[in-house]
Amino acid sequence: MTNSKGRNSISIDDRVRGALWGGLVGDAFCLGCHWIYSQKEIAQRFPTGIKGFEMPSPEHYHFGKQSGDFTHYGDAALLMLSSVAECGYFEVSDFGARFIGLMSDENYTGYRDHATKGTIAHYRTHVEQSPGKPFDYQQGADDDQPATVSRLAPVVVAHMSSKGLLDRVAEATRVCQNNSRAIAFTQASALILHNLLNGMAPETAVSEIPRVMQSPDTAWIEVNNRITIAREASVLSVNDATMVFGQSCPLYSSFTAALHTMLTCSDDYAKAIQATATAGGDSAGRAAMVGAWLGAYLGIDAIPESWRTRLTAHDQIETDVERIIAGMQHR
Repeated sequence: MTNSKGRNSISIDDRVRGALWGGLVGDAFCLGCHWIYSQKEIAQRFPTGIKGFEMPSPEHYHFGKQSGDFTHYGDAALLMLSSVAECGYFEVSDFGARFIGLMSDENYTGYRDHATKGTIAHYRTHVEQSPGKPFDYQQGADDDQPATVSRLAPVVVAHMSSKGLLDRVAEATRVCQNNSRAIAFTQASALILHNLLNGMAPETAVSEIPRVMQSPDTAWIEVNNRITIAREASVLSVNDATMVFGQSCPLYSSFTAALHTMLTCSDDYAKAIQATATAGGDSAGRAAMVGAWLGAYLGIDAIPESWRTRLTAHDQIETDVERIIAGMQHR
């Protein structure tokens, strides 16, 4: 836990490190309990509590993954991190090509969700119907789940000083999610992260969003309503609130539950990740959101070093994160 004075002294570099590591650690922490919807079953499978980084059981969606590996969310998030580290900013075609390359590879053994399958199908249709013509990587699936919010931190970090941040976020979303609801929720998540990186306290960072996202667009109205609902549920535990908002993947539920968790456990990164994992359902998607937000607010030192070193891709992440930070310092 970091006290108020300590939070005020966190450098921007350490906030960036926290945001970039935080989402990845959150995802990997939930590998073995992801998509278990029954809280009773979670209690039975993990009688001493979820410690994190458990191996997926044989009947699990992620069976075959090892402790320290990512879910499919984290696999794509690692691609995004490396793409931004190499390019110095979010480049649609670079990330899009990396994503299609990995997820369409027959040797990829991770889970392919609706966003991934739909995006690959659209890409293959383009190749068949327009051979030789470049694909714009803006024809993602009609999907409103956490595909993009779970890999958003590098995009926000790379463009946090740009007036075009929301446009870049929309482009990043359309790679796999050509869906207005997904874009709106992802833009809100980006603005929250942007505010936290700039030193705002969580409640302030969140309360600013309805002021910025003023539009007759129905998707933005829905986002602002969900923000209000999450803020007003402070008396509920993370378990109870997640059951009320919904444990499932659609952002209408997962963003709201993640936001409540972040606000409820704002002083303790580890407590927040463990709480959302225990709440069940799409815990990895929520943990990626919560992890990035609280990593930005509390800084890299709030993320247990023992958790970071558990990640299979630790060395690559460390290299890419430091490349991004070095690039920021030369702008």
